[in-house]
Amino acid sequence: MASEETPLLTSSSDGDKTAHEAIYDWFTRRRKRWIVFIVSCAGLLPKLVAASFVPSIPQVAKELHSTHAAVSLTVSLSTFATAIGTLVWAAYSSFYGRRTMYLCGIPFLFIGSCGVAMSNSLRSLLFWQFIQTFGCSGGLSLGAGVIGDIYKLEERGIGIGIFLGATLFGFAVAPFLGGVAAQYWSWRNLHYCLAVWSLLELLLIYVLLPETSHPGTLGIDKLKQRRRIHVAWVNPLRSLWLLRSPNLFGVMLATSLALITDYVLLVPLAYTIGVRYGITNKAIIGACFLPNGLGNFIGAPLAGRLSDVLIRKWQKKRNGVWSPEDRLRATWIGGLFMVPLSIGVSGLLTTYVDGPVGLLLNLLCLFINGMGVVFVLNPIGSYNVDVVHSQSAEITAANAGVRSFILSVATAFVIPSIERIGVAWTNTIVAVLALLGQGIVFLTIRYGDRMRASVDVGFSTIENN
Repeated sequence: MASEETPLLTSSSDGDKTAHEAIYDWFTRRRKRWIVFIVSCAGLLPKLVAASFVPSIPQVAKELHSTHAAVSLTVSLSTFATAIGTLVWAAYSSFYGRRTMYLCGIPFLFIGSCGVAMSNSLRSLLFWQFIQTFGCSGGLSLGAGVIGDIYKLEERGIGIGIFLGATLFGFAVAPFLGGVAAQYWSWRNLHYCLAVWSLLELLLIYVLLPETSHPGTLGIDKLKQRRRIHVAWVNPLRSLWLLRSPNLFGVMLATSLALITDYVLLVPLAYTIGVRYGITNKAIIGACFLPNGLGNFIGAPLAGRLSDVLIRKWQKKRNGVWSPEDRLRATWIGGLFMVPLSIGVSGLLTTYVDGPVGLLLNLLCLFINGMGVVFVLNPIGSYNVDVVHSQSAEITAANAGVRSFILSVATAFVIPSIERIGVAWTNTIVAVLALLGQGIVFLTIRYGDRMRASVDVGFSTIENN
């Protein structure tokens, strides 16, 4: 068990390190990049499915003879399905393997997408959208687990950076696709396209994605006797118990507070920027989401590379002793500057600056916010995989599940807050919350060893990381 007097991880002998690192040499650099591409395509699906539906809500409400508020329940339902699904797929991936869970989950996405496209009532729509989102919700946790399997400690940040960039880019580009479909095509055809995409992703995974879990680590491998088709019960809520660790809970809260800024800017965008600058075309409103996604896409690999550099730099300073909290130092540029400044300035621009200048500067804020958020999310995501490497999918799922719940509650107050106190004050409050999150990160860097020592959830060592 870790203690306050000893660092969590220290360098082992060269022979041990060589034997351990041999695990990460199974796949060539080119094969690893291909694996990251495959899991990134799967990782962006949950956000793409949920966010692409938002611009089509008025069209859906009209076709199903329902109300805007009633159809909007699909957004909350998707968030709930994502929280449940990511826990289920992550828990079972530790027993059956990552590849198997991808192959089990994506058929739900296909069936659910077809069901959504053929829905003729609100009840049917809600049911099939739950199935649809549940099927693809493992993309985030499984993808993080795969990247933790194939990349060693000093290279993990860049891999997770590319993966998170693709995932968050899906969230930003989805409203544009949904807006184009709602304006010029049909929301039903969009979901048929998602069904086709799911089949292509299923084929890609079946043919080209190997099982990446390390030998002997899967639950099914540890059974002395097993049936040809072995069905086991794995508690999907078990991964939430990891968050009893103060450092893991603290960084989860910090990412949630940073990510709330994204949602506060994007969810009411049609209501804020759209109304303020007279934008009514759904496709153009959807296009306003793109700068944020571009910021995610550009910033994620940069943040990942920076966190890898800092890990190596500080380990060298300590003469080979590794403190995992060193990776969190890469969050400063995003958490202290980009995130709070971008959302604060956006609120002031929307309130006081008219015309094309105000719109263009707001789009610039969306881009900076997209970069800033991933400069917080990426190092923390890599840190989670580092400290509980053997449970990388589970800790990612626990973070995603609790974070989804926090975001679903927070976003429910966004528009009421804007109506009551205005865009500027709402954004300022959220900027302050993001800074408080960065304060939690500072405390984790400063007292990480004591926090880990207080509750040991099976932290990794240099020999098994």
